[in-house]
Amino acid sequence: MKILLIGNYAPDAQESMLRYGSLLEQGLREAGHEPTLISPRQHFASAGPQGRGKWIGYIDKYVLAPSQLHAAARGFDAVHICDHSNAVYAPQHSDIPWTSNCHDLLAVRGALGEDTDCPASATGKLLQAAILRGLQRTAGIACISEATLRDFKRLSPQYQGPVNCVPLPLNFPYHPDVAAVPAVRQPYVLLVGSNHRRKNRETAIRAMAAIADRWPGTMVFAGQALSDGQRALIEQLGLTQRVREILQPSNRDLQQLYSHATALVFPSRFEGFGWPIIEAQACGCPVICSQREPHPEVSGGCAMFCNADDSTAFGNAILSLSSASAARDALIAGGLRNAAAHTLATLTAGILDLIHTARGRV
Repeated sequence: MKILLIGNYAPDAQESMLRYGSLLEQGLREAGHEPTLISPRQHFASAGPQGRGKWIGYIDKYVLAPSQLHAAARGFDAVHICDHSNAVYAPQHSDIPWTSNCHDLLAVRGALGEDTDCPASATGKLLQAAILRGLQRTAGIACISEATLRDFKRLSPQYQGPVNCVPLPLNFPYHPDVAAVPAVRQPYVLLVGSNHRRKNRETAIRAMAAIADRWPGTMVFAGQALSDGQRALIEQLGLTQRVREILQPSNRDLQQLYSHATALVFPSRFEGFGWPIIEAQACGCPVICSQREPHPEVSGGCAMFCNADDSTAFGNAILSLSSASAARDALIAGGLRNAAAHTLATLTAGILDLIHTARGRV
């Protein structure tokens, strides 16, 4: 089957979505199909996703790209949109099925006034409304978690197409790598991701402060740099010497960091999935995360769960995992089993099932 995959606009630099498109293309090819991954062409944007470059990029994405992508779809058996933010490209009518992933609806919900730590400007509200309408025009939707699936069905009760849960796979062959020389010598807990408000780094910082006199370790932030506000909080709490940043680590760097960490701390308030949870589990790293959905689902229940804003609980969880114990061993063993189920073959089968179902309805 010839399948056109619509990926993300490169200047937006959405690394996780670019990675997802490449993964799906690989999986479909390995399954014997003929995928072609394309993205909106870059004509005018050169200054990146922020400032004036963002608005110039809108010309590429929303004025020029629709006709480009619709023309490219000719000759294919199906089209799959890899990121729901591109659902605006779904046509009103088509002879072939257009299906889409839905990674989360946090921005859509924020635009509707719900508290998701994703507030929207006036133009942002218009864009998110257009994205939701685009999803509703597709012939089938693959949600990456049951929590996202429930959100879509709640916001689109009239939708008649198939809505399936197709979880994310591991995006790298992560495995325990304790033989490697650790990048951080002292005990540490690890946080992976951005400094966005919903990632809730502040609760982790306060958790560290709560146990600073009882645990000699360090808090390592891997990914995006700390914000000015987060740095100020660290200094205010006297933790400057207990915090380390590792910016934009490679997958191999992350594997080594996960493998030697006391635990992954993942206090995020809102997620569509939470890739670091299964990455850590695949490396034999126990997980401490907020009890917000979809974390219990994604972790397979193999994590320690805390109220998202309870820094004392997160601190106590770190202490409980700071030494060998049967409970720690059980979390590691369960996490390894859970991560092993998140395969590229499973993702590919789920997307193909959705496309086959949608083809039968067009």
